[in-house]
Amino acid sequence: MKTLVIIGAGGMGRTIYDIACESIGYGTEFEIKGFIDDNLLALDGFADYPPLLGSIVDYMPEEEDVFTFSIGGNSRRNCIEQLLNRSVEFINIIHRTARIGTNVALGNGNIIGAFTSLGANSNIGNYNMIQSYTVIGHDAKIGDFNRIDTHVTCVGGIQIGNETTIHTSAVINHKVIVEDNAHVGACSFVIRRVKAGTTVFGNPAKKLV
Repeated sequence: MKTLVIIGAGGMGRTIYDIACESIGYGTEFEIKGFIDDNLLALDGFADYPPLLGSIVDYMPEEEDVFTFSIGGNSRRNCIEQLLNRSVEFINIIHRTARIGTNVALGNGNIIGAFTSLGANSNIGNYNMIQSYTVIGHDAKIGDFNRIDTHVTCVGGIQIGNETTIHTSAVINHKVIVEDNAHVGACSFVIRRVKAGTTVFGNPAKKLV
């Protein structure tokens, strides 16, 4: 059986632990080995979790190890690439309540939260965090290293690039494109293209930065 290592042992890491315990394959395909974190005291004061196995930079992967992440921002990509250079394997963590539609294409290392829906023929890249109660519509295309928070609605045909952040309860309207490294504020209604590296917020969403 594979042994899952979670990158990051903070609050989100403990949340990912809970998701993994409730995910497809837990107990049959993988068990949870523990966490790695450069803060070696990250679990101090928190009971009933698997151990902190060491720092990210010093951890030596073992043959049965597979990985998932909990960290966000630029550090996520850097940490994942560090480990990929050590020939590790990242797996998809898919909560057992998630709905995966017909002909969904799903890359590697994604996290799909509870009661999330991936619509028919949607295409999801690699190392994305798609949190609970989010809806990804039919024919949506999502790149790599994105963070899509809870209760987000991505209407059919949208496109999201790489390394974006879509905050809680945002709505990305039909066929809208969100380019690389963009940020969408919480509760925003996005009706037009979001250009690379910009931040938008509001209803309708307007550029802030």
